[in-house]
Amino acid sequence: MQFFCEVCGNEVESGISRCPFCESELNFSGPVQGIPHRAVKLKRGMPTVEQALGRLERELEQAGKEKCRVLTLIHGYGSSGRGGVIREEIRDKLQFLKYRGEINDVLAGENFSTGNGSGRNLVRRFPFLRQHRDLNKGNRGITLVIL
Repeated sequence: MQFFCEVCGNEVESGISRCPFCESELNFSGPVQGIPHRAVKLKRGMPTVEQALGRLERELEQAGKEKCRVLTLIHGYGSSGRGGVIREEIRDKLQFLKYRGEINDVLAGENFSTGNGSGRNLVRRFPFLRQHRDLNKGNRGITLVIL
């Protein structure tokens, strides 16, 4: 029988009291339902800022229903090369949601690296992210949301 951590969703051995990935106390209630990770293209269709924020709200709601643990938001970096308004507004909104406790954490794509403390901790907590195509790439056009 497989056992999963209820916090991070990683498979763990039975008989241990703390998850080796996220260090949370374990309660062996069986498999966690849901998907561990999903990517969402917020920039699809050249949306306005308001449209992108609306899409963000809907995708966060859907991810919650799916019991998704990590959401990769692809918002782009902006056509000017200096950072787009959508990117800034999305990240501001996510920081607000984190402050309100509606999401657990946010990691900018440029910090998603095993050489960065936050990125390294995220990959340690969610080992499936080792396969993420943007790990160690410094991609400013994405943001990871930990739900």
